[in-house]
This record gives sequence, structure tokens and C-alpha cells, in this order.
Amino acid sequence: MKSEDTEGRFELLFTRTPGYLWAQFFRVLHVHPIAVTLLSIVLGVASAFFFVHTDLKSNIVAISLLVVANWLDCADGQLARMTGKKTLIGRILDGFAGDVWFQFIYTALAIRLTPTWGIWGWLLGAYAGYWCHVHQANLADYYRNQHLYFQLGAQRSELDRSRQLKQRYASLRWRSKDWFEKLYLFFYIRYTIRQENMTPRCQQMLDLLQEHYGQDIPEDIRQMFVNRSRPMMPACQMLTFDLRIGVLYLTALLNCVWAYFLFEGIVLQIVFFRLRRRHERLCEDVIERLKH
Repeated sequence: MKSEDTEGRFELLFTRTPGYLWAQFFRVLHVHPIAVTLLSIVLGVASAFFFVHTDLKSNIVAISLLVVANWLDCADGQLARMTGKKTLIGRILDGFAGDVWFQFIYTALAIRLTPTWGIWGWLLGAYAGYWCHVHQANLADYYRNQHLYFQLGAQRSELDRSRQLKQRYASLRWRSKDWFEKLYLFFYIRYTIRQENMTPRCQQMLDLLQEHYGQDIPEDIRQMFVNRSRPMMPACQMLTFDLRIGVLYLTALLNCVWAYFLFEGIVLQIVFFRLRRRHERLCEDVIERLKH
């Protein structure tokens, strides 16, 4: 783990620990982390085909497949760090895995709702999955990386800014061995810009910190930010995987998956807006401190 602050107890016990055991298992077998990632994608996509059905047996199979897929998705990164087999394509596939699962799962749930909800099931699924889920997960990921940036420093965090990414992108050429990294940056820059557009005060704060101190942020500002950011991490965890997937499992077993879409579109959206407002207020306070 990079930090206990960004890992909840549930995630530590039911995701990180099984993932670690799977990583040790694959390490003994000399399995490459990319192979583990690909297996997790296959299992996650396979679960979607069972979520289409309403019977209990199919839903238990779907849940079991997704549980194992999540363990493997956690194991691949740990395995890469254990073995030193870190690659760009591995990082891309690791981030890509969850997106692929949910693309198929939301489609499966919309199909499941079609007999009773018709087109409204698809519209509700599109709003929950392709708007709410995307923005919620992006914001939570950004805030967790920012917490690690202040807590651990730039070298041990993954907080990227589109300005630097664009410079790197411009320095690469399509007709060279760097074409794959350039393709990755093409999409990653857009992902980063979406995060930055949601956090205007945060961007102003980072600009001022860069202007005044570079990467050597004073310890008092660093501690102030970490201490006030730490209580927000449970909300970030709510917007990522564990709570979301728990509600999915429950509503699938009870055959009311429409409630899952409403949960994302209402409950998690409230968490999303409150978290963003609270974090932007923290950034405003840091800005005021820098100005004085």
C-alpha cells in the first residue's frame, strides 16, 4: 500500500489482502502481471452475461466472477511491484480493466430492465453509468492521488497535470518506437483535463504552490492539507468501488437493479457534490494562506 489513509478497512480486508495472496500465488508460478490483468478483464466481462438474468443462481455466479476479477485487478499491481515487472501497457490495462467491466455490466443491467422499463431503463443506466459513475470515480481518484502528493511527495504519488503531459506528448513522434506511449497520452490527457475541469480552486492552489515553492512544499502547509484531506478519504472510497459494488450485489440478488442506478444517480451524486465543495473550500484556505 502507498498509504493507509487512502485504504478503508473493508478494502484492506476484503480486497487488498486477497489480492496480495493471489499476487504471491502468481509470483510462485512466474505469471506476468499483464496476464493477471487480462484474466481479470475476462472474468469481469463474463460476470455481465450472468447479470442479465434474474434468477438467483445466475446472480450468484455473476457476483462470484466479479469478486474474483476485483481480487485479480488488485493483485496485478502488487505483483508488478513484487517482481519489478512494471510496464506502460500494464499500467494502461490495469486502469482499463474496471472501465471494461462496467461498460458490459451497465449494458447487461439495462437489458435486464428492458421488459419492464423499456427505453427508460437504458436512459437511467446511461445517466448512472456514463455520467455519474465516470465523474464520481474520476474525482475520487484525483483526490486520493492529491492526498498522496501532499503526504508522500511527488515521486511517490501519481498526481499528473495536463500541462506537463501535453509537453511530453508533443515531444513524442508517431513514427517512432514511442508511438504507443503517445497514443496512451492522447487519452490520458483528456482524462486528466476532465479531472482538472471539476476542480478549479484546486488547480489555482497547485499553480500557486508551484510558483512559490516548486515541489518543495513547506511542512506546515503540507500537514495542514493532509490533516484536512484525510477525513475526506472515506467519501472518496464510497465513490470508487466497494460501496458501489456492494449495492450492485444486493440489488441484483433482490432483482431491483433499478435501485442501483438510482443509488448512483442520487445518493452517490450527493456525496460527489459535497466532497467536491468541501475539497474546494480546503484549497481556498490554502490559497488564502499563500497570499498572506
